[in-house]
Amino acid sequence: MKQSSKLYVGMDVHKDSIEIALAEAGGGEVRRFGRIGGDRKGLAGAVRKLESAHGKSLVFVYEAGPCGYGIYRLLRERGHECWVVAPSMTPRRSSDRVKTDRRDADKLARLARAGELTPVYVPDARDEAMRDLVRAREDAVSMQRQARHRLKALLLRNDIRYVGKSAWTSAHRRWLANEVSLPYGAQQIAFEEYVEAVESATARIERITAAIRADIEHWRWAPVVAALQALRGVQLIHAVTLIAELGDLSRFASPRQLMGYLGLVPSEDSTGARRRQGAITKAGNGHARKALVEAAWAYQHRARVSAIIARRQTGLPKAACEIAWQAQLRLCTKFRRLAARRMLKQKIVVAVARELAGFVWAIALAVKPD
Repeated sequence: MKQSSKLYVGMDVHKDSIEIALAEAGGGEVRRFGRIGGDRKGLAGAVRKLESAHGKSLVFVYEAGPCGYGIYRLLRERGHECWVVAPSMTPRRSSDRVKTDRRDADKLARLARAGELTPVYVPDARDEAMRDLVRAREDAVSMQRQARHRLKALLLRNDIRYVGKSAWTSAHRRWLANEVSLPYGAQQIAFEEYVEAVESATARIERITAAIRADIEHWRWAPVVAALQALRGVQLIHAVTLIAELGDLSRFASPRQLMGYLGLVPSEDSTGARRRQGAITKAGNGHARKALVEAAWAYQHRARVSAIIARRQTGLPKAACEIAWQAQLRLCTKFRRLAARRMLKQKIVVAVARELAGFVWAIALAVKPD
């Protein structure tokens, strides 16, 4: 017979298996449902059994992991409530020294029933696809950086130094191609392979960037991405990264909440009359935080609308351009004021990035997606 009370279903998800535990909303012991396969077929069968016994009053909960959001979307399609929670935000007792799949599933069901879990934001499939493309570009940039470091290390070990102004310019590439020669054939082969690795990574970045530009045209967040580029330092890739990683910024009630989510607020260890603040928490989304910190370096110069910024602002809503100018006036002044105190530039940039997040939030709320 179907029960009307809500049932919390805790799931410890792995690649090949899912451990399930059940907790009745009214209280009582958490009981084990069993272990099922990790594929959609096994999950669908377990959901049907739970539906036949408890109807539609089911709340599923599992921790975010490498298996992604496929389980969430399957359960939502069947009309069930599903929570995806961050492992770092799941309460843990310091006395717990035994960790098993069954215990983890029991704990999720119990904590969900007690209201001690906060679900994370789950992007829709289209937004997640853009996020995957943006992260692929980020990986390509990392591979390019590693290849460049290895090439420079090989040349330095052989006391071959570039005397030009900047590395990786057209002049530097011509120097590598025409003037660098190592004394032994084995070393020359290693040099050519490193050069090829750099060129391959560079070409991959260009291909992915072109794909991002093309895909944005059909993305519902295209107007917001364009509006964010009114901000100084926020170019196309920064804007796409912020929206692909954060999604709908209207879910944040205030700029301060967004700053906390990005981990840009100081950590604190205070007790009694003592108050001590430390480094930023670095909680939340690291990809978006990195994009903001990169953009914040642009505010070390005086406020002005350069030709590049003016070109990016062409055709944008007036509200976005006004917010971007307010950001310049405030953040450029803040950068100079902190620099006058002889604060480390890295700390200044983080402080500016924290406030830049507030202006990103304001523009995202002022411009509506398609």
